[in-house]
Amino acid sequence: MPAPDASLTVRPALGHVNLMVDTFIANAQVDDLRSIIRNLVGSGIPNIGSTFSEAARNRLQRSGATTDPVQGPLFNRDAHDGSIYPSEYLQEALRRARCLFGAGLGFTSLVILAVVVRATIGLRWNNESEVANILVNVDADICQAIQSSKEELEGGRVDDYAMACEAARELRNAVKESLLDVESWGGEYPFERASSSFEYWKV
Repeated sequence: MPAPDASLTVRPALGHVNLMVDTFIANAQVDDLRSIIRNLVGSGIPNIGSTFSEAARNRLQRSGATTDPVQGPLFNRDAHDGSIYPSEYLQEALRRARCLFGAGLGFTSLVILAVVVRATIGLRWNNESEVANILVNVDADICQAIQSSKEELEGGRVDDYAMACEAARELRNAVKESLLDVESWGGEYPFERASSSFEYWKV
């Protein structure tokens, strides 16, 4: 029996997605894709987590997520009672920051979070308001971004150390200025955890 013709063997091209898989990706619901990605990254396949994170970082860098300025205003004021509420720009800024530090681009996310913190200076909010709840989440975001930055530094992925230090310094200063501002009007300071994290992080 003659040996099979090797030229007829079909092999998937490396770096390309199978047509059927690509069709599924293009048409799947976002929640389904999230679930599939979580299962895939958690599957235990060697290096799958680091490979995914590297692909995510490359995509974010190509898309402009690492360089585009934060759009504004981040907060709006109600014309009737003067209360403030978050704008769609704030939600977008936080979504982008979370994508960045989640993919391992911690220092880049610090730049965005510094803009968010500075946007609160001069504002007043009720401790039970939507804004107060959002700022509690921002506090947690800052702590995660700091951890991501530490891992980025330890992993040798920081190309511009001076710029990274400046990003950390800018957010640290914004957090300190926010504390002074909130104390001036007797509010409940929302960035306690972030402030504490900076006390123990020297970069």
